[in-house]
Amino acid sequence: MPAKVKWIVAFGIGIALLWLGWLLPFFLTTFHVALTIVLVLIILMQSGSAADLAGAFGGAGSQTAFGPRSAATFLTKATVWCATMFMFTSLLLSLHAPTGTPGINSVLSKAGAQQTSQPAKPAPKPAVPVHLPPATPTPAPAKPTGH
Repeated sequence: MPAKVKWIVAFGIGIALLWLGWLLPFFLTTFHVALTIVLVLIILMQSGSAADLAGAFGGAGSQTAFGPRSAATFLTKATVWCATMFMFTSLLLSLHAPTGTPGINSVLSKAGAQQTSQPAKPAPKPAVPVHLPPATPTPAPAKPTGH
């Protein structure tokens, strides 16, 4: 089977799973979590190209910035498919998410809306001492006597 046909079949299956997930949101969430776990495992199973600094810039006299291009293995193809499906499931989950207040779609906006919807509490009254000492009148200045 040609490589392009394999990719078309693989993404056709992915689109069918996404459509099923759109109809059944629980399936979409479950598929997204499973896809995340598989994607992490696939990435961890891949070997690094080179660990030293020279390998990061091609090493061994290569003129490319990220080293010579190797043949795509099953793990790299699976990574591409899982990463693409992960992006699509993330997009569908964000579109399919329920919103409480129309126009408010972020968690921070919802928290701010909840704080402003609560009635404001009156400012506390300052404490007044119960027993005040009697006020002592200040003596008036003495008038000069004119001799």
